[in-house]
Amino acid sequence: SKTLLKPPDQLELTEAELKEEVTRILTANNPHAPQNIVRYSFKVTYKPISYVDQLAIHFSLDGNLLLRDSDEGRRQSAKIGLEPEVEEAEVKEEGSKEDIPAASAEEAGEGEEPPPHSMKEQKLTNQFNFCERASQTFNDPVRERACQMEPPPRATFSATANQWEIYDAYVEELQKLEKSKEKEKQKTLVAKKEDKLRGRKLTSLESQSDDVTKVTKAAKIVERMVNQNTFDDLAQDFKYFEDPADEYRDQEGTLLPLWKFQYDKAKRLAVTAICWNPKYKDLFAVGHGSYDFMKQSRGMLLLYTMKNPSFPEYIFSSESGIMCLDIHNDHPYLLAVGFYDGNVAIYNLKKLHSQPGYKSSAKSGKHTDPVWQVKWQKDDLDNNLNFFSISSDGRIVSWTLVKNELVHSDVIKLSVEGTTMEGPEGLQLQTIGCGTSFDFHKKIDYLFLVGTEEGKIYKCSKSYSSQFLDTFDAHHMAVDAVSWNPYHMKVFISCSSDWTVKIWDHTIKTPMFIYDLNSAVGDVAWAPYSSTIFAAVTTDGKAHVFDLSINKYEAICSQPVVAKKKNKITHVQFNPIYPIIIIGDDRGHVTCLKLSPNLRKMPKEKKGQEIQKGPEVEITKLDKLLNLVREPANKPEK
Repeated sequence: SKTLLKPPDQLELTEAELKEEVTRILTANNPHAPQNIVRYSFKVTYKPISYVDQLAIHFSLDGNLLLRDSDEGRRQSAKIGLEPEVEEAEVKEEGSKEDIPAASAEEAGEGEEPPPHSMKEQKLTNQFNFCERASQTFNDPVRERACQMEPPPRATFSATANQWEIYDAYVEELQKLEKSKEKEKQKTLVAKKEDKLRGRKLTSLESQSDDVTKVTKAAKIVERMVNQNTFDDLAQDFKYFEDPADEYRDQEGTLLPLWKFQYDKAKRLAVTAICWNPKYKDLFAVGHGSYDFMKQSRGMLLLYTMKNPSFPEYIFSSESGIMCLDIHNDHPYLLAVGFYDGNVAIYNLKKLHSQPGYKSSAKSGKHTDPVWQVKWQKDDLDNNLNFFSISSDGRIVSWTLVKNELVHSDVIKLSVEGTTMEGPEGLQLQTIGCGTSFDFHKKIDYLFLVGTEEGKIYKCSKSYSSQFLDTFDAHHMAVDAVSWNPYHMKVFISCSSDWTVKIWDHTIKTPMFIYDLNSAVGDVAWAPYSSTIFAAVTTDGKAHVFDLSINKYEAICSQPVVAKKKNKITHVQFNPIYPIIIIGDDRGHVTCLKLSPNLRKMPKEKKGQEIQKGPEVEITKLDKLLNLVREPANKPEK
């Protein structure tokens, strides 16, 4: 007997309830779909969504069936080899329908059998059957470079700011402003109209800079760090690069260009003076002016450091072009400057005013022509600062700083010998000698040399103002520079626009060595590390480095430094410590160059012998060379 199985949760309904008709309307709505979804809207905060997706998928299967008659199906069956069998079946069917004898059908079958056989023989290349080939290479060894640095000092600072503290700060600021206004009033009462304007600008700047000065030091350090990163390759070259090609060159050297210093406002001004700071060996001063007397304009005094090549450390501008400058040996913050208009001035780097601390005037005996050179001297007996200046007006003047005033006294008035003329009423007129350069002896305090526009060099003494100790007929054109050797007491060097550089012994009237450089020589400088090495720069844009101990006849390095032909080199200076030189040109640029090892050759070590160093060795080295030149001249006298 069949039993009716009921699920346990089925409702037990009566006969009447079972017969009752319940109408159900089937809709396409998903009963499980949520009806109250809300979305965030930017116009209204939350907005209900009216449409909800009602589709419910119960089962889905991706099929891979293909129609036999379709193109894809035929292609697939041709690959697998189904096609010939299908044709065979079709032929058999046709044979049975048309009552063709079995033999003919078999023949037909036999005739059609070979093609599938040949098809099966064709083997398709298996695209996935690949051979793995590999070769093992050596792995590069991993290198780790690490350097341990001291952690920067840290300090925790905390403070609470209350309303009254903020108030006090504002009150202090107001008091500062009031004080600065009072100072301004006092200044305006004393000073002239021009000074009034300057005073106002200064005080307003001072009040603004109160807050800025707190950040300047940090900003400078950051700027230097950024520059060091930017010019990292140049810094590496400066510190470590030694030209390896020097070993293969026969006693010749090269100059490696490093940094180029330039300032936009000094672009059209020539470099008229360069001087290294005696205390800070990376700091140097550059004077800007013009050598063309038809195009005289303003001047600039800039101080650069090698730690920041992109911008000057100090900037001073002047109304007249700067022609020369010198930094005091004991007080490296004091700069003596000579101007084109004949004035001299002292700038103090500790007091950052745009104007010089002390300046000469027409009353205090300024020069009437451009000042071509200034040189600091030892303090006088009263411990007053003093310096000398030379000008085209024929005067060599000693300037002394007495009670915050520059006091002048004429040391020598240059005159050209044998040029006395008779003027009206029997007056004796002498032609004034135009001084262009001078240099003081390193050991003998009173002795100094003066180069003139006529080409003569005078040996003078501070004690005799009327007479020269000696006169050298040195050059045919103006003497551009004259300089004592830093080691040998008797030797000095001179250069001129007549294309020559000459080396002299001050006890002999004729030059020891003469070098023709095929262009006007702008400046010459002895190397601080050797008595026989000097550098000269010419107006054709070349720098020449000589070492008399290696080659007495020609330069061991002649290299163009400036790219453009019209650009002229004006000045050169050796750094007192590092193996570099700085060269200034007509366009206001200063280029720093590193000397290759051949240009700073030191004596080689011999086994079992110590190298002799010091000034005595340098003196004997130069003496040997001078004796070679002196001997032929002295032989006839004997």
